[in-house]
Amino acid sequence: MTSTASTATAPAADARTLGLAHYAARGILEHVLARHGATFQQQITLRAAVTADTPRTADELVAQVRGYLKADPAGIRVTLDELLAEKLLVEDGAHLRPTDAGRELIAAVVAETAPLTARVWAGIPSEDLAAAGRVLALVTERAEAELAALTA
Repeated sequence: MTSTASTATAPAADARTLGLAHYAARGILEHVLARHGATFQQQITLRAAVTADTPRTADELVAQVRGYLKADPAGIRVTLDELLAEKLLVEDGAHLRPTDAGRELIAAVVAETAPLTARVWAGIPSEDLAAAGRVLALVTERAEAELAALTA
């Protein structure tokens, strides 16, 4: 696979390049989700429920998704209502559990995106991935600290 930017001419990582990479990758996922009639926020929320070790309450899912997306809790609650209406989640007392249909949706999205994602990441040297991982972890930590200061 040919890259459009060699390492000699690639721009230094900054907020813009991070954003462009994020939206390019998210575009792939959203294309797949659209075929299933699902949104990005629905997929993130449903996946949090599907991958949880134990069933979560609505409040726990809202907090988890808010931590991931920095989204408004009211909007996440609307997403929970959508997932319940579509029978991808079901209420079980105080907890929300994914239905078989919800699990099948997540499995289908994972299966469809896996080969696309593999091609995106193919051929990137492991040392580059490790360096990028360290930088992204630090950027995330610092951005979350700045956001916390702004919202305190």
